[in-house]
Amino acid sequence: MTGAPKEPPDAGHPGPGGREGRGGSSPRPVPSAGRGGIVVAAVHVAAAVLACWSLGRTLWDGVDRPGIALAFGVLIAVGEVVGRGGAPAAEYRRAVGEREGAPLGAAGALAYALLGEAGGRPTGHGVPQTVAVVLAAGLIGLVPQIARGRGPALDHLARRVLTVGFAAVCFQPLHGGGSLAAGVASGPAHPLFLVALLALTTLCDAVLAAALARARTGWPFGPLLREELRALLGIGTAICATGVVISLATAVAGLWALPVFCLPLLLTQCAFRRFAAVRTTYRQTIASLARSTEIAGYTPHGHARRVAALSRAVGRELGLNEPDLDVLEYAALMHDIGQLSLLDPVPHGATDPLPSAEQRRIALLGGAVVRQTGVPAEVAMIVERQADPYRDQPVTARIVRTVNAYDDLSGTAAGPGGPLRALERLRLATARDHEPGVVEALARVLARGGRAA
Repeated sequence: MTGAPKEPPDAGHPGPGGREGRGGSSPRPVPSAGRGGIVVAAVHVAAAVLACWSLGRTLWDGVDRPGIALAFGVLIAVGEVVGRGGAPAAEYRRAVGEREGAPLGAAGALAYALLGEAGGRPTGHGVPQTVAVVLAAGLIGLVPQIARGRGPALDHLARRVLTVGFAAVCFQPLHGGGSLAAGVASGPAHPLFLVALLALTTLCDAVLAAALARARTGWPFGPLLREELRALLGIGTAICATGVVISLATAVAGLWALPVFCLPLLLTQCAFRRFAAVRTTYRQTIASLARSTEIAGYTPHGHARRVAALSRAVGRELGLNEPDLDVLEYAALMHDIGQLSLLDPVPHGATDPLPSAEQRRIALLGGAVVRQTGVPAEVAMIVERQADPYRDQPVTARIVRTVNAYDDLSGTAAGPGGPLRALERLRLATARDHEPGVVEALARVLARGGRAA
């Protein structure tokens, strides 16, 4: 573990925040407060107001074409249940990267919002009924989650209600008033109109998702929005295309179009889920390999896991994208693997007191081991360059170096102010050992986590 300021550590003491035995949990997102709480409350209130108005109007006016409403409601509810699956809830940082967890439900909801005809007959469900059906189906989809002991995904439901309401407001009044038939969006231009409207809807949903994630976690809004927009090129495109196809096919073929045109998206969802399972297994394998230094007694218990979680948080604070964050996390998990070449463990696992040549040898050996695991070459490069001067390192290597030093220092500093003193020592070492911007990003992450003032 290189990169800590060359000062003798204090007597052993619980880790950051008083974690006994340095085995504390990884940094977790902080519950919303202040401006973040206002944003979350505003979104939920807006969705609740729209939902109440829609339910009231639908009960007052009655349900138009109940069979169609029921068919789309069942489709959306099934999509929500199947999309959520039975896996336990992931950490919020993973949920952000996951983007749309119920693509079939999303496509069905958007298709109903853009439905103007069914089997050649005009529909007249309008905005209130559209939102009411989507809300009822979404609430049914929450039942299995609650039955499994998982909290209801209120953010997801609020986003679904608002985005579907937006699409319906843009489409249903135009269709009901005959504007589509007489305007530029008729005939061959009608599919293009639907695609453009869905693109605008998904853009609004991306902004809403990034704002909620920013409010929940405190992470920078810009990188979160970029990740949401990047996701539109993947499953987002499939959702939009399926929504348009279902809407157009239902207008001609009736409700028989629902099972036929939902099948490709369902198969795509299964493929995405299998890919996600493979990635999870891959990460677990890397984490198990990283624990070899702990089992052998070369590094403290939980060190690699803490450094990986905190490095990812700092990388997100600095605006790294998801692929770079994955590379950063893998490198942080395995940054000490080269210590297995030592005959005897160094105190506290910190290699900084060793000669520069020995530090370099350990880093190069660690990189060679990492290359044999099949991870991306960037991961091995970060591990290999841990002993380099920070000015010669890429930003990912600087992050691992600084977070590694912080975990070393905060775990050995005596007294309840150990994490604060560790952060101050990192600031004093910015002239030689640590990038000032990385240290300040670490300070902001720790402040939001309550581990530093």
